Amino acid sequence: MKIGIIANTSKPNVVEVVFKLIKKLKQNKLGFLLSDKLLEQKAVVGKKIKKNNFVPDKILYEESDIIISLGGDGTMLSTAYHAVLYDKPVLGINIGKFGFLIEANVKNIDVLIDNLKQNNFTIEERMVIKGECVGHKLGAFYAINDITIDKGGWPKMIDLKIHVDDEFVTTVSSDGLIIATPTGSTGYSISVGGPIVSPKADVITLSPISPHTLTFRPIVLPSYQKIQVLANSQHKNILVNCDGQRVYSFPPSINLIVRKSEKSLKMVHTSLSSYFETLRNKLLWGVDLRKNSFNRE
Repeated sequence: MKIGIIANTSKPNVVEVVFKLIKKLKQNKLGFLLSDKLLEQKAVVGKKIKKNNFVPDKILYEESDIIISLGGDGTMLSTAYHAVLYDKPVLGINIGKFGFLIEANVKNIDVLIDNLKQNNFTIEERMVIKGECVGHKLGAFYAINDITIDKGGWPKMIDLKIHVDDEFVTTVSSDGLIIATPTGSTGYSISVGGPIVSPKADVITLSPISPHTLTFRPIVLPSYQKIQVLANSQHKNILVNCDGQRVYSFPPSINLIVRKSEKSLKMVHTSLSSYFETLRNKLLWGVDLRKNSFNRE
């Protein structure tokens, strides 16, 4: 097994964590490749690592069996996006602040690598969605968490007309719309009142951003349905962003089509965490503030 390591080089302790991980991989006789972006770190200079272990990200994704992402949720989303394109499983180790999507923390590295060596893990497939703006040459764009239509720098609302499988749903004026996967239901979507959705559910959620009505609530749709959003604005552009990382600007009006992608995200899952445990510990879901404790069985 060969492990590819992608790290957020802006983290102050990233080199220390990388070498702790490498040491454990060597002890277990597991091969590894490092992103050559790590060579930008002065602390890497002088370390006894062969130069051919540092490779461009393209080669790392192509030649690795599992990709490890060192950082927070942002790093994980960026790594996962490229892992989807190369059809490789990804695993996160948290050296960020929140780490909702992350499988393990630094303190769990020993147990984590032991699990990998013993094949004591499963590959969990997560939904990916793709969007396309009709009439533009950009082509399809992909998201793991969400595709969001945003008013951009315009201080006023934009107009959205929504169809599902060519059937009219509603028209609303709002600051935007979040089209989220189950994985993304605990991201931007939850902050606007969207539902928490199990990653095992095969659905897509639509959540409006500050709608100018009390009647438009988030809606959950089967993933096989086609979602069409006609967006118009008096401003010079409308923004469409994927996972809050890849932002595209279009002149209004736009015709956005969103579907479930044929691609999927493969996430390495071990016994170190569970979905509901993460909900309780990271989002404090189920906390009884009167007792300052979790509701238990």
